[in-house]
Amino acid sequence: MTDFVTAVEQEPLPVAAAVRAVARCAATTGALLARNRVHLPRAHVGMRLRFGDGTSARVYRETVLDRPAPRDPSVLVVRFRLRGVHGSLGHAAFRAESLLNTPLFVGFPGYVSKLWLAHDERGAYRGLYEWDDPVLAEAYARALWRVLALVSAPATIHYRVLPGQRRDALLRDRSAAPRAVRDEGAAHWWQLVAVA
Repeated sequence: MTDFVTAVEQEPLPVAAAVRAVARCAATTGALLARNRVHLPRAHVGMRLRFGDGTSARVYRETVLDRPAPRDPSVLVVRFRLRGVHGSLGHAAFRAESLLNTPLFVGFPGYVSKLWLAHDERGAYRGLYEWDDPVLAEAYARALWRVLALVSAPATIHYRVLPGQRRDALLRDRSAAPRAVRDEGAAHWWQLVAVA
C-alpha cells in the first residue's frame, strides 16, 4: 500500500482525445447495461462522509459494476462546483438528473464502483470511486475534466488518485488512508476523515 498520495493533477486530456474516450465508454456502458451488469445498491446511501477540509457530504447514490475484484485497486476522489445550480430545488434536480450521466463513467476501463456525494457546505460535489489500476483512474479523471468543464466552474474541478486503496476498506478504517505530500497544505478536500 502506498504511504503518500501525490498532489499533482495532470492536465485534462485534449478535447478530441476526451471525446473519443467518452464515446468508447458510452458504447461499452450500453453493452454492460444490456447484460444487467450495472447495479444501484442502497447499502451506502444516506452515509455522511467528512473530509479533511472540514466539509461533509451525504451519499445519495451508489453505482457498482458486476466484475472481478480489482487486482491493483485505487480510490479516485473527484470534486467540482456546478455553475447555475442553487437552492434546494436546483440541487435536488441535479441529483435526479445525474443518473443520466452513468454512461459517462461505467464503461471506462478499470471502473469498479462510485459513491455519488451531494453538495457539501461549500456547494461542491464529490464522487468517490474505486478503480482497478491507478493509471486507468487517472486517465478517466483527465477525460472527465472535459465533461465537467461544460457544467462546472473550471477552477473548481479537482481529483486525487489514492493508489493501493480499496473503497470499502477506506470507509471502515480511515487510519489506513495515505497521507498527503507535505507541501500540499492542511486542507485536504479529498482525504476522508470520518463516516457517519
